[in-house]
Amino acid sequence: MTESSEWLIYRGAGEPHDGLDRLPAPPPWRDFASRDTAGAGADGSEDRRLGAHRHLAELHRPGAEELEMINAALYLRRPLLVTGSPGAGKSTLAHSVAYELGLGNVLRWPIVSRSTLQDGLYHYDAIARLQDVQIAAPQGADPAAPGAPGSVEGIGSYIRLGPLGTALLPSDTPRVLLIDELDKSDIDLPNDLLNVLEEGEFAIPELERVADRLPGAEAEVLTADGSKARVRDGRVRCRAFPFVVLTSNGERDFPAPLMRRCIHLELGRPDHKRLATFVRAHLGDEAARAGDDLITHFLERSRSELVAADQLLNAIYLTDAAAPPSRDRLADLLIQRLDRPR
Repeated sequence: MTESSEWLIYRGAGEPHDGLDRLPAPPPWRDFASRDTAGAGADGSEDRRLGAHRHLAELHRPGAEELEMINAALYLRRPLLVTGSPGAGKSTLAHSVAYELGLGNVLRWPIVSRSTLQDGLYHYDAIARLQDVQIAAPQGADPAAPGAPGSVEGIGSYIRLGPLGTALLPSDTPRVLLIDELDKSDIDLPNDLLNVLEEGEFAIPELERVADRLPGAEAEVLTADGSKARVRDGRVRCRAFPFVVLTSNGERDFPAPLMRRCIHLELGRPDHKRLATFVRAHLGDEAARAGDDLITHFLERSRSELVAADQLLNAIYLTDAAAPPSRDRLADLLIQRLDRPR
């Protein structure tokens, strides 16, 4: 094997070999083996997209305008709508606030084109409940007995709150909710969010019907982060309005009623110092120094092309860990423009 191909693990030679033994450790943000509960996301798994939880506060160093808008949202109990290009640090902001203020793990609701308000609030598994009632019936069990699938108490086992629903549970301190990439949603979701974000409460009709028969009834439901909570009279009402961060890559405009209910923060392109801090938090001081020229190259390209900071991380990690001879060419291949050439 020539010197120029020594870094290659897969060689395309058509013959099996033990090259996988030379594969270095994965980058921190793709290390699936070293998950820890401190970085757990809304579903209980670590939020690997931005790396280990303990680094998130280091990644975000807000300027004066950012600080003012973040604090305005905290004081006014209003959602913070953060717009900017990919990799500008929009999602990191939510983790930074949660870490500094001791507000626990961030509840994350990633938006796709099929997302609905119901997805964010709760899910009721009526089919599973019906199946359990049918299974219990032949065994002679009373399906309406306390705790049974058909009972008032049992219905809560089939309800799981979504990230938004969990964030609105009553508590003395606010939760942090990240509604990520809202601009990916269909046209209805931003308008559907208006009432919930304004009132800070929502109803669960399946539990409200129980409350009609038994006023004051409580049901224990599952939450988005894997715990349990009690819901009274079929309504979830927050005491401390959550710190809600809605992010957007600027791919669409939002309706005026939503904008009126939000504090809007526009994040500009990161400068050299911020990118160096970003690299240092993930890869260490040595990698940040070694990748200084790549940071400069990245900034030059970002003036005329849409590129993302995580592409820079990929390039610096690979050229540092694998030391390929065609370093500059590989970096250009990894930092591909995300927009179309004009």
